Amino acid sequence: MYQRKIAPVVTRFVVCAALAAFRAEPSVARGRRRGRGRDAQSVSSAGVMDCVVTGGAGFIGSTLVDELVRRGDRVTVVDNLSSGKRANLESALAAGARLEVLDVADAAGVGAVFESAAPQIVFHLAAQIDVRRSVEDPRHDATTNILGAINVLEASRRAGARRLVNTSTGGGLYGEAQLLPTPEDPPIRPLAPYGQGKLAAEGYCELYWGLHGLSTVSLRYGNVYGPRQDVHGEAGVVAIFCGKLISGEAPTVFGDGEQTRDWVEVSDVVRANLLAAESELTGPINIGHGQETSVLDLLAALNAVSGRAPLEPTFMPERLGEVRRSCLDVTRARQELGWEPEVELRDGLKRILAEF
Repeated sequence: MYQRKIAPVVTRFVVCAALAAFRAEPSVARGRRRGRGRDAQSVSSAGVMDCVVTGGAGFIGSTLVDELVRRGDRVTVVDNLSSGKRANLESALAAGARLEVLDVADAAGVGAVFESAAPQIVFHLAAQIDVRRSVEDPRHDATTNILGAINVLEASRRAGARRLVNTSTGGGLYGEAQLLPTPEDPPIRPLAPYGQGKLAAEGYCELYWGLHGLSTVSLRYGNVYGPRQDVHGEAGVVAIFCGKLISGEAPTVFGDGEQTRDWVEVSDVVRANLLAAESELTGPINIGHGQETSVLDLLAALNAVSGRAPLEPTFMPERLGEVRRSCLDVTRARQELGWEPEVELRDGLKRILAEF
């Protein structure tokens, strides 16, 4: 039910570049994957695991790293620091986590780090996340989100990893879905290269499961928000609005503000990653709040909890490649993963404002 046929998005450039990169590298640990996986499974329930988190200096990744370190796991972070911040990892690094400043597009570098770290579990969060940039520069988007995913999958396979938890997208894949909330199996209609690239990465994850026995799962996030999200970034409406509130500037709303999103708080997303790492589920799983909230309703909720003068938005033309309505059906996550969201929007907004 959850197998996907990948559209011909992966161009000859992508395929040839990937093959060239991997033919140049030696194969490591091919014969020990299955036996070691059994050992790792028993260790994971007992305590310490070796983990790699790509994109681990970002706001989601670093929150996940903190939780892994807190419970005693050995963690290696791979991040090129283009949007992630070393400061996000300050406490984790002090507690023994290791940071490798590296781009996931560097196949040889990723392979070397994974061989050294010998991870049992891999959390792949590194990505190009700006929808607008993907439209303007689809080659760059594909290099990071498709080739980067291939590099991480191949490095995980060669290092003998037991499980890979891939970060994907809900709204970016489903496009203008006919069914809301949207389950995992409607027609896939990306409106931008960002969603198409994420779909390709999901396909490679399922390919590596079927071809090599590397257990993979793809978590399709709603719109994630929470502490550490960049208030000056191009992605993350909640963080941007909070930054405008603090500075007293008018926030920009693209379109009429009635477009909807499914906002899910970062601690809920981290919990979903940890559960996914321990499960045997494969294929895509929606991770959202399961509620439609318009941009204007988000702004109203922020005004309600801020205790400050209410923000009045400035309206600009809608942006190319962005969906009108998005809301995820999280039934599979609830029934098969044992996960459901716990943080309500207003409580999550209070957490962000408290950080300031």
